[in-house]
Amino acid sequence: MPRRRGGPHPARRTFQAIRIEVNHELEELAASLPQAAGVLEPGGRLVVISYHSLEDRIVKRFVASAPRLRRLTRSPVRASPAEVADNPRARSALLRAAEIGVAA
Repeated sequence: MPRRRGGPHPARRTFQAIRIEVNHELEELAASLPQAAGVLEPGGRLVVISYHSLEDRIVKRFVASAPRLRRLTRSPVRASPAEVADNPRARSALLRAAEIGVAA
């Protein structure tokens, strides 16, 4: 059998899927976003870093649907090539930010 020449391990996604399911990660994220936004005062900011598209979709939809939140990042902020070179795990990180609206 030929040796693998670099890149992520082929079983990486399988183990990621198992971890997400066993730990209920998506459900925990969906439940914690309203709680986090609920403790913020006007002008407070909610910043979330997600590491795969399933998490990012939950965050994106929450920010879009929460009436008190004003989106600060139109699209997710990604790590720069220099950051990825220093920290390869940052390659999949997506940052989204929103702010609690100030009462008029």
